[in-house]
Amino acid sequence: MFKSLHKAVRNEDQEAWDTYQQHVDERPVTLLRDLLAFRPLGPAVPLEEVEEIDAIARRFTTQAMSHGAVSREAHETLAIAMNRLGGKSNSGEGGEDPERFAPYDRDREDRSVAAWHPEAGDRAGSAIRQVASGRFGVTAHYLATADQLEIKMAQGSKPGEGGQIPGHKVSEEIARIRHSVPGVPLISPPPHHDIYSIEDLAQLIYDLKRVNEHARVCVKLVATHGVGTIAAGVAKGYADVIQISGFDGGTGASPLSSVKHAGVPWELGLAETQQALVENDLRGRVRLRVDGGLKTGRDVMYGAMLGAEEFGFGTAALVASGCVMARQCHLNTCPVGVASQREDLRARYTGRPEHVIAFMRFVAQQVRQLLASLGARSLDEVVGRVDLLEPKEVRLPRGGTLDLAPLLRDPDPAGRRARRSEGGRNDRPDADPLDERVRDDVLRDLGEFGRSDRAYRTTNRDRTLAARLSGVIARQHGAAGLPEGTVRLRFEGPVGQSFGAFLAPGIRLFLRGEAQDYVGKGMSGGEIVIRAPGWVPGEPTPVLLGNTVAYGATGGRMFAAGQAGERLAVRNSGAHLVVEGCGDHGCEYMTGGAVVVLGATGRNFGAGMSGGVAFVYDRDGRFEGRYNPAMVVAKRLAGEADEVLLRSLLERHLQATRSPTVQGLLEDWASARARFWRVAPHTLPGHESDQDPGLWFADRALSTLVPAEVPA
Repeated sequence: MFKSLHKAVRNEDQEAWDTYQQHVDERPVTLLRDLLAFRPLGPAVPLEEVEEIDAIARRFTTQAMSHGAVSREAHETLAIAMNRLGGKSNSGEGGEDPERFAPYDRDREDRSVAAWHPEAGDRAGSAIRQVASGRFGVTAHYLATADQLEIKMAQGSKPGEGGQIPGHKVSEEIARIRHSVPGVPLISPPPHHDIYSIEDLAQLIYDLKRVNEHARVCVKLVATHGVGTIAAGVAKGYADVIQISGFDGGTGASPLSSVKHAGVPWELGLAETQQALVENDLRGRVRLRVDGGLKTGRDVMYGAMLGAEEFGFGTAALVASGCVMARQCHLNTCPVGVASQREDLRARYTGRPEHVIAFMRFVAQQVRQLLASLGARSLDEVVGRVDLLEPKEVRLPRGGTLDLAPLLRDPDPAGRRARRSEGGRNDRPDADPLDERVRDDVLRDLGEFGRSDRAYRTTNRDRTLAARLSGVIARQHGAAGLPEGTVRLRFEGPVGQSFGAFLAPGIRLFLRGEAQDYVGKGMSGGEIVIRAPGWVPGEPTPVLLGNTVAYGATGGRMFAAGQAGERLAVRNSGAHLVVEGCGDHGCEYMTGGAVVVLGATGRNFGAGMSGGVAFVYDRDGRFEGRYNPAMVVAKRLAGEADEVLLRSLLERHLQATRSPTVQGLLEDWASARARFWRVAPHTLPGHESDQDPGLWFADRALSTLVPAEVPA
């Protein structure tokens, strides 16, 4: 079948497309939609009265396939094609090279697709940027330059059931973009680190809308029983788009356990979601997107009638770009260079954006023909119209026992509620938060004086402070941000969740008070300093930070003269932190940076850690039973490099926070030094003679420490 598709898109061969379409649409009953037939809306209309191909194609997306799972050439082919077409490509969770965030220079001489197609205005960056549990490559710059941000709640159909790249595919380039270590397997664990509840998901939606005020936020859900209830919560959490992903599709390298036992057909999930949203009068607030094995215009029509307004193509789009379904994606041996990071195999890649565009236009033209035959002039006329679907008579052993009525139930037969999006963003009705005032004040100062130094009083209702400012700085100045110390912001009082989330370089936040969860989430630069509003010598070290501190951070520094909660520095890949105690699962899945814990830790410290280094002060001798020996090695300070790095961080912590804990340690350094554990990953295969893997990214700490002006 893929040979017919290749011929059709490479030669714009209608006959070959008809052969491909026939293979798909006239197959034996295989999927749930094969049991359905269309019912006309009215008399057929002339084809020229139906909306144009370009209008239909703008509803199409390519689905999340990360740079790492596929080659850079294939990834850029999809992005350029969809940008030219007016649709959207999806970055997947692997991040993208920042060079792709803007149009390419037409004079570049390299092997990228953009060099083959240097037309002015070509964008090789993905319009949809994914934010997954792994937080690979998620920086303020990555977020602030996106058209749409997608939160990945549903894992894809891959080895490991989503978000896994074998170590032999993690090249130097992939490791750089993902802020990781070459040769080390990368996994995206289930999204529980910062999303334990629907409230946590709503917080992440809010955070993303703060850092990028223009982007719509999408939440990707798996088609399963009960997804309608979850979708209703997502809509109430102010997402703009909900994507329902079915069990079909995914890489050809998927194990059977991923393909056969991960979700249900998208028809079931989409129908349930549409019904729940309409019944709760939420459908007009969000757009629905569906994906999972879509191949032709007929699939698009089924999706529209069951409630979708947008349609995602994964495998079919990749086949159009050159994939031959060799089913070697995980082995790094793709013979046509689509799913390999090997230079010799990537050189064989022959896909072009025109091939993907041709596929999308063939699909859109088939949609037009079907609309005309059913008496409709646009897709909007059939969105949510389950009355245009009816069971098809099929000869199956148990065909008469299958009841499709729940699938085709109309939740609002009278048509009083919206069946599709009514346009606009699904934003909170709140008044402008303090974060808006911070942004306005600082930008005014930068325009007049070139720097800013401001102070504010806060309450625990003030969430995601400095994120809007970070987004503006990232858009204007790129990943480098502003020079160190350009913006200094002081806050007095408690603050709500996500203080300093996605912090950009050049911003320094000083808080005298307590912070809730997600402090420094995704920070890519700058500095956060937190100390207690009042501390009496002899009292226990205060708890100043909540859970999930510095989750997915890629840069910057944090100094807190108090204890943090659980999941400290999970997926940290470049930030440097000093805290005075933490709960369970500290430094889990960490790939870079340096963390110092001056007090007790919880259990499971360092699980999944593959890079960076941590230093733990073990006053009571209990740490040996609390770290994860399967992934990390804990040993006493071994040499001068360890001691220099640790002392530099402690001295900066003392300078920034005036911590009596650190002052006591430095005054009796000989005794304190003997109680520190150094925690780092096991020696990596292929790195035995290179720098200690524990110091990947960590050695940057010395060069980035500068004197701090500490408020009195």
